[in-house]
Amino acid sequence: MILIEAAVESANAAFAAAEGGAHRIELCTDLANGGTTPDLQLIHECRSQLLIPIFVLVRPRTGDFVYTAAEHRTMIKQIIRAKQEGAHGIVTGALTEDQRIAETRTAELIDVARPLLVTFHRAFDACRDHSAALERLIRLGVDRVLTSGGAPTAAQGAERIRQLVTQAQRRIEILPGGGIDGDNVARLIRETGVREVHFSVKDVGKVRHVVRALNPGELA
Repeated sequence: MILIEAAVESANAAFAAAEGGAHRIELCTDLANGGTTPDLQLIHECRSQLLIPIFVLVRPRTGDFVYTAAEHRTMIKQIIRAKQEGAHGIVTGALTEDQRIAETRTAELIDVARPLLVTFHRAFDACRDHSAALERLIRLGVDRVLTSGGAPTAAQGAERIRQLVTQAQRRIEILPGGGIDGDNVARLIRETGVREVHFSVKDVGKVRHVVRALNPGELA
């Protein structure tokens, strides 16, 4: 089974994603600009009404992924609050000025997040050396990495995603995201060997389209 993660920025979108067949939710706000940390009320509302796991994006602002000490402290506080609200996972990450994984700060974020699962978000795509970055994330104990293969969309980055899946050897999950829909999801999975997919959702229709594409002949 291919796991479907739906990125949503409202409770209604989260409920629609679950109704459509999503297996996991990523909660965030401002998806148009890459996403930022959702407010506690949204986390609470979704946590109280959804049965599927909820991962919370922890990103204090849009723009680059090189954070100040104050922003890093904010991220730590946001992780703690998300855990208190019952989040099942955290989606976060940080880079250095030379576009490498900020290992010390990322390790601190992971430590605060545990025992929750941790996804390193698409800051990964901004890294200069994806292969080296993947090994660093594996060493840090990250559970999965969200990536479009460094391309504008996952479909365009399919070859790089396939290479990352091969390199990962099940030591970390490769989660493709970026422009995925019912028209391209089946081909992307065939070409890359991924076991999970990620896409933004506003209504039930998109999820059902993906579910039908993954399960031809079955009703979503």
